[in-house]
Amino acid sequence: MTRLHFAFALLPSGWANDVQVVVADGAIASVTAGVAPSAGDERHQLAVPGLASLHSHAFQRGMAGLAELRGDTTDTFWTWRETMYRFALTMTPDDVAAVATLLYVEMLERGFTRVGEFHYLHHDRDGAPYANLAEMAVRIAEAASASGIGLTLLPSFYAHSTFGAAPHAGQRRFICSVDQFATLMTASREAIRDLPGANIGIAPHSLRAVAPDELAAIIPLAKADPIQIHAAEQVREVEDCLAWSGQRPVQWLLEHAPVDQRWCLIHATHMTEQEVTALARSGAVAGLCPVTEASLGDGIFSAREFLAAGGRFGIGTDSNVLVGVADELRQLEYGQRLKHRERNVLSGRPGASTGRALFDHALAGGAQALAQTKAGLAPGARADIVSLDTAHPSLAGRSGDAVLDGWLFATGSDAIDCVWAGGDRVVAGGRHRLRDKAREQFNASVRRLVA
Repeated sequence: MTRLHFAFALLPSGWANDVQVVVADGAIASVTAGVAPSAGDERHQLAVPGLASLHSHAFQRGMAGLAELRGDTTDTFWTWRETMYRFALTMTPDDVAAVATLLYVEMLERGFTRVGEFHYLHHDRDGAPYANLAEMAVRIAEAASASGIGLTLLPSFYAHSTFGAAPHAGQRRFICSVDQFATLMTASREAIRDLPGANIGIAPHSLRAVAPDELAAIIPLAKADPIQIHAAEQVREVEDCLAWSGQRPVQWLLEHAPVDQRWCLIHATHMTEQEVTALARSGAVAGLCPVTEASLGDGIFSAREFLAAGGRFGIGTDSNVLVGVADELRQLEYGQRLKHRERNVLSGRPGASTGRALFDHALAGGAQALAQTKAGLAPGARADIVSLDTAHPSLAGRSGDAVLDGWLFATGSDAIDCVWAGGDRVVAGGRHRLRDKAREQFNASVRRLVA
């Protein structure tokens, strides 16, 4: 049992002073506000809950910055994707473990305490299954265990290149039949069985990659688990979906799939007003990845309209080209400012803190999307806690929501002091205890991969 005492903490009821948090078996046992620190309490200044990166492709961290050379034609998501395929085809299981471990270390240092790993790099480099079909999932679980991050594993079903067309060679490591995927799900459940706090979901990759009969066949494999799917990330995807079905991707899903609170639609960038309203009413989470969406030139999500319709969102790091709670939430708001040519677009109401509004939405949406029944600094929740450095120049003299505004809009990861994941303090003084080793192993893998 561990007792932590914070001078200030953000609780579900709001900011509170002199908060004692008791942690037992990886969970928060009790939270008491208005009490002085007692002997044996570990004392810190300010605590907020850790957030979830609800959507990550860990292996892509290894290629961050490698797709910034302009080609002979206009560079788009589709040209970036070819670079990604080439990189994915080179990686061994050891490489995936090394890259994912550093990524998860970085996530923890930057305020994420759980990751939704949308995992589709399944097979060997020639496309042949490993002896253990879930070999790569095992490596993801190893990375989560080493770093301490909470893991929601989302094995991805991928069968086609685009709307029923046969997959091409660059996708050979992703492809499964329905029967093979059922075996993969069973093996993936086994891969995370002994990992504390881990759970599993299912991830039909997209309507481009999954035919309607296949989608209907794999959804029952999720049981009561969360479901994620990419939708409407690119204009060309929308156009291709219209040509295939006469409907747009989000429209098709809402009319033909059992989309509800278990679902998370990743990106949902290109929607009509009717789709925005319908998605909000479905109860599903919009999984927004603002840094990646900007990096890939996807477009800007209709966040103001979606929230006005009662929608829910969480944030993900997706391609992991840059990782950080502050980076994602700041990019989300700044995109809206550029789109609407206004400031504080997502604050929700006059006089409200934009940082607080963004943080609250991301906390609740991330928990829902990854099937975490409790989130925040509350009894019964996983003990995922982030303490901020109140001596940081952008946090000095601030209190309450102004701290969140300072962190999200005027700092980076350097404002984070300590992080507890499942009650274990894995970051102290802004450094993860595994940082040096994880960097060394990552660098060795990437030097070989890019040689």
